[in-house]
Amino acid sequence: MSNRSVGPEITRLIEMMSKLPGMGPRSARRAALHLLKKPEQLLAPMARAMADAAQKVSACDVCGNFDTLNPCAVCQATGRDEAVLCVLADVGDLWAMERSGVFRGRYHVLGGCLSALDGIGPDDLNIASLISRAGQDQVKEVILALNATVDGQTTAHYVADQLENSGVIVSRLAHGVPVGGELGSLDDGTIAAAFSSRR
Repeated sequence: MSNRSVGPEITRLIEMMSKLPGMGPRSARRAALHLLKKPEQLLAPMARAMADAAQKVSACDVCGNFDTLNPCAVCQATGRDEAVLCVLADVGDLWAMERSGVFRGRYHVLGGCLSALDGIGPDDLNIASLISRAGQDQVKEVILALNATVDGQTTAHYVADQLENSGVIVSRLAHGVPVGGELGSLDDGTIAAAFSSRR
């Protein structure tokens, strides 16, 4: 798109939107155009929502979740199992776990995974605070719910090693055949993981 065909405000909007995950320059232009066509219904409310989020939302000092409360609503919730701590890479993973409704313990978000290629080491993640939380008397089990990627598994091994002498049980999520999955359409690694994790 020529710089002369749109003003600097629109160019900036498109550039900012193109930085979102899954949003390339063409998708960003389409989304920006859609917002601009409906300024009262979409653009102005979105701008207000973003301004509110930027001003009021922060990371929870306890678990790392995003919320307007600190500690967050999940950490403040009563009736959750204090003995079980679920370790996740990102806040999106925490939200997915909460959506599923299968876990009623406490969370700890690392803020990413170890990655030599991206220069992310242990000091760049919330591992020290995890070790501290796992050392609390009420914590009996730490569940490593990290992605089945090279970086996720490297991080899981590192965290498990750090917790080896903590006295807590360290477990991991099973990996394998998804519900509704067909063996013929799965890759070799998934089949191998499912076979080794069989019950």
